[in-house]
Amino acid sequence: MRNTYVPYPVRIKKAEVATEDKQLKTFLLEFINEQEGEDFNYIPGQFAELSVSGYGEIPIGIASSPTEGNDLLFTVNKVGSVSTQLHNMNEGDIMGVRGPLGNSYPLSEMEGKNIVIVAGGFAVTTLRSTMIWLLDPANRSKYGDITFIYGARTPGLLLYEEEWRQWRESGQANVNITIDREAEGWDGLVGFVPTVCEEVAPKPDNAVALICGPPVMIRFTQPVFDKLGWQPEQIVMSLENRMKCGIGICGRCNVGPEYVCKDGPVFTKAHLDQLPKEY
Repeated sequence: MRNTYVPYPVRIKKAEVATEDKQLKTFLLEFINEQEGEDFNYIPGQFAELSVSGYGEIPIGIASSPTEGNDLLFTVNKVGSVSTQLHNMNEGDIMGVRGPLGNSYPLSEMEGKNIVIVAGGFAVTTLRSTMIWLLDPANRSKYGDITFIYGARTPGLLLYEEEWRQWRESGQANVNITIDREAEGWDGLVGFVPTVCEEVAPKPDNAVALICGPPVMIRFTQPVFDKLGWQPEQIVMSLENRMKCGIGICGRCNVGPEYVCKDGPVFTKAHLDQLPKEY
């Protein structure tokens, strides 16, 4: 059994600035050892630790889907020494990936149901993974209607534009993309994510909602779903912003008795309602 403390060596296959403020950069990573790539079995919703020799490691949600092959996709926000050094690395450079870690979205339990996905800012990463998985020809027929609601402050801060435009054009999902305020040339919705959720008004009948975003978005989105008649058991949330060591050792991710990086990061709202409101 592989040592969970030891990262897999990977090579940066592709690196692209993802947003107009250049704070987010997307990396496509390939395993140096092909067998290790085959062994890296993950499910949408999980995360990994990205490590840079001499600097440390950071927890980042996996943005790729297992249906896309063995390469891994991550979008990294430049906020500290490790992420800054990662942003300075080039295609061909070697780094580490430790994982997969945490639990995942309950894809098997969601079969036969309508799916509503709500994302805000760069927290859309693991939900990109989920959408790619759900819309794969091998999986699409297992689910009902799919509604995707995603927002950012400006058009230049929206991630994965090529993908969500393709989802919208294909008609396989009801795609709603919004920005906070009017912007020249913008052809989508305008308004905060909770407001758009209320306008779209997804029905709770035989449905599951996956929600991931900044705490303020989550705080104002929850009452909207309550108003629309959704039950706490139907709402699944990711607390990936609380990820730390990934294996429940450092004790910095806990919410009450739960170690988010070990017991989560995915929880139902019903479960979270029983915990302190620290998230």
